[in-house]
Amino acid sequence: MANTASARKRIRQTAKRTARNKARKSRVRTFVKKVELAIAGGDKAAAAEALRAAQPEMQRATGKGVMHANTVARKLSRLAARIKSLNAA
Repeated sequence: MANTASARKRIRQTAKRTARNKARKSRVRTFVKKVELAIAGGDKAAAAEALRAAQPEMQRATGKGVMHANTVARKLSRLAARIKSLNAA
């Protein structure tokens, strides 16, 4: 256990930050899941709308340092490609 006041404060800060990051990551996963469900349903318009809602949330996670920028870019690119190929299939 922490002995100094600064170490105790650090523990409090880390707990707050961890909770915030966990909530943000969970929110991103929820938005991505909505896109996945729309793609699975075959509804291109709904999938595109879900992606438009998910994109800012994912970019925000990047900006806050919760997710790596390249990870988010890769996921967005793959989702967009899957939506684009819905009518072709």
